[in-house]
Amino acid sequence: MIIPKNLEELAAYVDKGQNVFFFTADWCGDCRFIKPALPEIEADFPQYNFIEVDRDEYIDVAAKWNIFGIPSLVVTKDGKELGRLVNKDRKTKAEIEDFLNSL
Repeated sequence: MIIPKNLEELAAYVDKGQNVFFFTADWCGDCRFIKPALPEIEADFPQYNFIEVDRDEYIDVAAKWNIFGIPSLVVTKDGKELGRLVNKDRKTKAEIEDFLNSL
């Protein structure tokens, strides 16, 4: 999981490559629930860079991308959005993998 150090680094991932942006926050129980499964999900989908985005640290980005519930995922390829799993519901490993396989 890549954790950008600043907005410029985060923006660089939006513009190039195949990326899964994982919006999360330290206080989010549903985020803590899915985090242990993320290394396995990353291993199953090596074609993607997985980027952790702290919703509170990057609140303007979250608002611009209409991320109002977490955990949420947005997938991009070279600056174009391919899909999103955005809601306030708890996510399971199977649900995330099904979503990524559908793209």
